[in-house]
Amino acid sequence: MDRAQLADFLRTRREALQPEDVGLPRGSRRRTGGLRREEVATLCGMSADYYSRIEQQRGPHPSEQMLAAIARGLRLSLDERDHLFRIAGHAAPRRVHRADHINPGIMRILDRLADTPAQVMGSLGETLRQTPPAVALLGDDSRWTGPARSAVYRWYTDPESRRIYPEEDHELHGRIYTAQLRLAYTRAGRGSRAAALVDALLAASPDFAAVWGAHDISAGFQDQKRLLHPELGLLELHCQTLVDPDRSQTLLVFTAVPGSASYEKLQLLSVIGDQRL
Repeated sequence: MDRAQLADFLRTRREALQPEDVGLPRGSRRRTGGLRREEVATLCGMSADYYSRIEQQRGPHPSEQMLAAIARGLRLSLDERDHLFRIAGHAAPRRVHRADHINPGIMRILDRLADTPAQVMGSLGETLRQTPPAVALLGDDSRWTGPARSAVYRWYTDPESRRIYPEEDHELHGRIYTAQLRLAYTRAGRGSRAAALVDALLAASPDFAAVWGAHDISAGFQDQKRLLHPELGLLELHCQTLVDPDRSQTLLVFTAVPGSASYEKLQLLSVIGDQRL
């Protein structure tokens, strides 16, 4: 671990990142450019004291999990992330097809959608990042671990996960999830995480085995979705998608027709957040 290089690299990346880059107001009292240490710490999901000690060359040896969080918080490119890991005394993560590192461009777009339900999904249906309105609309998907991080795994193994959609839409969503997993499996091949997920689902769910065996690859992302919210009821939404081919990640943005009942519900959702009415 090269403490001096690590501290200097973090400082330069922090100072290069502007408040507007992460969806923060600049404010009239900000004297210098760049972000404050406490702002970066919040973006990284860690205490300001922990981050500050690393940048001041007196902190602990950060774990790989902490470094990944810092890379996301500072919106590092893949090359910058690999450099961060190396100067911190770790091997750079393998650049496999399903990396959880979100493209900085996708992150910048997401930062500007703070008042809109939006989230970044990996190729296996793993939620990598959500805006607060997305958590209020869809639930906090960051709490899942293991295979359950994948939406398709939850769909076939946890009946509770289906309640967000009307029952008459379940068949379609099952085919969509399965088709997306098949695409990931085809790209990654045998021995991949996608293949392991397929094997786990084939062993756990006869329903999945039946849909998988049909080889339906025509079902893809749907730009019209009907969602059931426990407090607001049925919402009819448009789901716009932005795909980053290099990372196999997708940004989903949920909107409603202005003036519609669903639009009014989304407006209310942005006010109440995930609190019960």
